[in-house]
Amino acid sequence: MPFTYFIADLHLSAEREDITQCLMRFLKEEAPKADALYVLGDLFEVWIGDDNVTPFNTFIADAFKRVSQHCPIYFIHGNRDFAIRQTWLDKAGMTLLNEQEVVDLYGTPTLLTHGDELCTKDVAYQKFRKKSRGWWWPRLMLALPLWYRRRVAENGRAESKANQQNLKPEIMDVTPEEVVKTMEKWGVQRMIHGHTHRPNIHSLTANNKPATRIVLGDWYDQGSILKVTPSEVMLQHHNFL
Repeated sequence: MPFTYFIADLHLSAEREDITQCLMRFLKEEAPKADALYVLGDLFEVWIGDDNVTPFNTFIADAFKRVSQHCPIYFIHGNRDFAIRQTWLDKAGMTLLNEQEVVDLYGTPTLLTHGDELCTKDVAYQKFRKKSRGWWWPRLMLALPLWYRRRVAENGRAESKANQQNLKPEIMDVTPEEVVKTMEKWGVQRMIHGHTHRPNIHSLTANNKPATRIVLGDWYDQGSILKVTPSEVMLQHHNFL
């Protein structure tokens, strides 16, 4: 039976070998059998530019490139890796999609997104998101020296962790009204996203009809994978062995 895989929020880093090894097993043993593989953002814990060529980043690109010889791989930017550009994507054999993309998934139009734009109650983050996705801020940051970008990323991550400790859970989750609004904008009854680290399959109403929102899990504690076939939607979890 044909099937497609979706993953997000792996937060890869050289310091987390367990996550990397789990991904390598998935890419070697399972991903090549799929019709397609979609990576919906936050593949890396942090990305400061394609010019930051490291053995780790190259290793990850090579692994995905091998899979791309068997099935297409599609990528959507997340809030951690929105600075990934075409240079690295070409090395990894990935095709970049829009931040909101509708695909025909075995006859069902499905909206794909990382999901951070749906968390509208986090006003401070949304202001940063608007700036960081603009035309001038990324160009300015990527023009700065690597050592400075690395420092900015480290400081930003520390500040983000501190802020999250003071935020209520509902602020860090999607806004239900925004979900419905977005699905109706695109005229779809199914959405797949990550970002919130709350894997689940939600039923709702959009376009005055039953709809489904599928949330991918993160990889901090286990490999979270969504497998979609023409007849089933399955959230799977791979242990770090």
